[in-house]
Amino acid sequence: MVSIFGSLRACVGVPIRCLSTCATRNNTATQFTLCSARSYLLRSQSLHILSTKRYCSTSIIMTKPTDSGDFRLPLDVKPTHYDLTVKTDLENSTFEGVVKIDLDVKKETSTIVFNSADLKLSDASLYSDTLKLKQVDTSRSFDDKMERGILSFSTPLPAGSKATLSIGFSGELTGSMMGYYKSSFEHEGTKKHYALTQFEPTAGRRAFPCWDEPLLKATFAVTMISRNDTVNLSNMPITSEEIYKPKATNVEDPSLEALFSKLTAEDSPEARWKISKFETTPPMSTYLVAYANGRFAHLESSYKSPLSGKTRPLRIYSTPDVIHQAQYALDIKAKVLPIYEEIFDIEYPLPKLDTLVAHDFDAGAMENWGLITGRTSAFLLDPERADMAAKKRVTFFQSHEVAHMWFGDITTMEWWDYLYLNEGQSTIFFLMMSLKCTLGFATLMGEVIIVGIVYPEWKVDSEFISEHLNDALDLDAKLSSHPIEVQCPDANQINQIFDSLSYAKAGSVLRMLSNYVGQERFLKGVSIYLKKHLYANSVTKDLWQGISESTGVDVPKIMDNWISKIGFPVLTVIEDEKGIRIRQDRFLETGPAEEKDNQTIWTVPLALLTAGSDKVKVDNTVVLDTREKTLAIDTSKPFKLNAGTYGVYRVLYSDERFAAIAKEAAKGDAVFSLNDRIGLVHDIMALSKAGFCKVSSALTIVDILRDEKEFLVWDSIARNIETLVSTWWEHEAVINDLDAFRRALFVPIVKRLGYEYSPSDSADISQLRTRAIGQAAIAGDPTVVEELKTRFAEYMSTKDDSRIPGDLFRRTIVTAVKYGGRQEYEFAKTLYENPTTPPSKSISAVNAMCASKDEGCIKDTYAYILSKARNQDIIYFINGLKGNKLTKRSCAQFFKDNYAEIAKRYDGNFSFKDIVSSSFGGLTKEEDYQQIVDFFKDKDTSRYNLALSQTLDSLRASRAWIERSTTDIEGWLNEWKKRSGL
Repeated sequence: MVSIFGSLRACVGVPIRCLSTCATRNNTATQFTLCSARSYLLRSQSLHILSTKRYCSTSIIMTKPTDSGDFRLPLDVKPTHYDLTVKTDLENSTFEGVVKIDLDVKKETSTIVFNSADLKLSDASLYSDTLKLKQVDTSRSFDDKMERGILSFSTPLPAGSKATLSIGFSGELTGSMMGYYKSSFEHEGTKKHYALTQFEPTAGRRAFPCWDEPLLKATFAVTMISRNDTVNLSNMPITSEEIYKPKATNVEDPSLEALFSKLTAEDSPEARWKISKFETTPPMSTYLVAYANGRFAHLESSYKSPLSGKTRPLRIYSTPDVIHQAQYALDIKAKVLPIYEEIFDIEYPLPKLDTLVAHDFDAGAMENWGLITGRTSAFLLDPERADMAAKKRVTFFQSHEVAHMWFGDITTMEWWDYLYLNEGQSTIFFLMMSLKCTLGFATLMGEVIIVGIVYPEWKVDSEFISEHLNDALDLDAKLSSHPIEVQCPDANQINQIFDSLSYAKAGSVLRMLSNYVGQERFLKGVSIYLKKHLYANSVTKDLWQGISESTGVDVPKIMDNWISKIGFPVLTVIEDEKGIRIRQDRFLETGPAEEKDNQTIWTVPLALLTAGSDKVKVDNTVVLDTREKTLAIDTSKPFKLNAGTYGVYRVLYSDERFAAIAKEAAKGDAVFSLNDRIGLVHDIMALSKAGFCKVSSALTIVDILRDEKEFLVWDSIARNIETLVSTWWEHEAVINDLDAFRRALFVPIVKRLGYEYSPSDSADISQLRTRAIGQAAIAGDPTVVEELKTRFAEYMSTKDDSRIPGDLFRRTIVTAVKYGGRQEYEFAKTLYENPTTPPSKSISAVNAMCASKDEGCIKDTYAYILSKARNQDIIYFINGLKGNKLTKRSCAQFFKDNYAEIAKRYDGNFSFKDIVSSSFGGLTKEEDYQQIVDFFKDKDTSRYNLALSQTLDSLRASRAWIERSTTDIEGWLNEWKKRSGL
């Protein structure tokens, strides 16, 4: 699954390592001072003065999770097969059905315990093969908090026997975006509905009674009953489909009799019911089961397996009004599937792979086996005028979810503690060409490895540094971070770990390991791991064993602390006449870690780059596995740790060395690569935020790199200047000077590249043009602002947007509304409400509505969020309002004033945590901290306590940064203005 932030930044722990509950169920650091006398000077200054009282306050709002042993089901019986029949009535927004579950009885019992939530259950019966006895339940009870039902029977089931449990159920199709729910769209002026499932992580139980844990895999035979004019979808292909005829249809199973007896066969064909039966699935976890019913249209393609030569059908489904925007996502799926097969040496095992595009979806996308689902912005784009950002987004989403067909679907984590085995791998394989054991694997495989193969010109390995690695390091630099492998004792904790640590940090440490052992050997190890756990469950050690087997490397020794411990190190480099001395300490965004928080020693691949007179050498074998190490190198020549920026750490040099690296980097790729230059910008800014160096040093490096040609370096510069602006947003003089600096950097690029896009443009040029125009407009350059306003005015008057390139649409509409009035605002609102508008335009319209300076428009936007905005889009509105300095505070107040309503609308959805953090994410004053703590004191924060703690940590860090660095940043900007003649 991809979070709504897309990797949307995470979108999310618990500072303890899980003690492998699934496995058991089944079978002083010395203080160090940098010679340049700056790294640890601030221990007793304001950044730490802010901490003691506030950590205590934070603890007040932390809700202690339940013990995982209480949350998980007893294993007296285990399911092996589900025969699931579901009737969907879209007109009445209801569903009902019967599930027959074959059970292995592991221990004598007369009690059956299973998961169920928000369902009405009818009589249950239990048939024992051994006893040849059918029983009805003698008593039943339900635990709403634990979401489980308990059935008792008069005769115990003997150990070692087989049994079949049959239960009828019914429920409502609501807009909850979880379980089996309804989504809406407009077609020819009429609002219509369809139904689909979203079960990850623990919502399968909201659709049918089940054993809703990843470990408890079973096969599923799904039958769907629906109106004749609708389409039924599930994980597997349809084996038979027929119109229901009361007199002709023979219902042999008495448990289904009541269900079928309610069906009618009206005279009109469209009112008739039909029965769709699907093939039985391989063994799979309940959270991957999927089905949908609606009036869908589809596009069709296929791919040929490079391993078997078989041709498999591929389809993408959506509502008819937007199906024309789905071709690109279908094409990507056909491209990446054969690549995955070749990389893993495992054929995709199902007979087909569909994708269903949904108008209402809590996450970004979901990897249901054989039936991927996701929101419109994840899979749709304008085929005529697709912008690069939309093209990348759809590519990443589709590749990530396809990676999960192996990482997560074939091989599944035993419990949610190991979520990163799915998500981190999928992210990195998308980069290398993409993977999934849990979150981290899908990130690596789907968003790095695979996309890097399909679109090498996108430089996704380099982009990974800003999109994933830096995002992970930012979140992991907080005391409220959590390990990648984190205890998940209950549903509230499970929902919260779908964050940058499970996705981005997991993908980053896997990428670091791949670089250390070699990508080819790494992928071979992954293939070994998958083959050993086909259709089974796994834990961390299983993955390490596979990679160790392929490489001969002691992988657990290298990786265990990266996975099981919180945080990451900062490597401090001290130069002397013999070479360099390197020391590792935990990196925190608030400054040097206290001894109690600085106990971990990581095994750090140093990737040491040294440059001689005629060549550059990178030594990937040297590691730092102690607190300190000395390396003999010639420091008179260029050198750098973390060559290629594959390491999950920051590196602190002296000011002089930083400047020397930047000056060499400014010359291009001869010594320091694109990855090195991106990492340099991110490192120096993060180090300045933590007080290890000055902001002025970071700005000096940016100024040195002002002649850079690569888009991704400029992207890293833009991101970090935006961080400064969003931190000092209430300091008008600083913001004005930062904007002047930003204009000086980006306006020359605008003048060089212009506003027009050409098919002959490289991806780099196209993205750089977009970024430069966007930064110039945000910084208020009058020429750029006027150009965008003029183009938008023409669009408003003619309804012809051909003069607005797709890549510039978002910045154009946001600029027009920001510097416009009611007319521009209303036009943007119309674009959001237009269901045929491509998703990228719709989201851009939300951003524009939130950018207005008009008090009346701002007031209307807040009312609009509560009255008309789709639940899935509220996060876009909150993010937009957080980005408008006129609404940062009112956005936080809006959340507080409407907390009860918003919390209810997101009851059970994991994205609520993102709304909490975004609502307060723009605040920086000391009084803001206490007001937030006071507001949440009487709230049940168990659904979002991790995100809330991280938000408070961020506020504290920003406040300390402002207090420490305002004079420094003002001084540098004043000197820069003098040099520039401003």
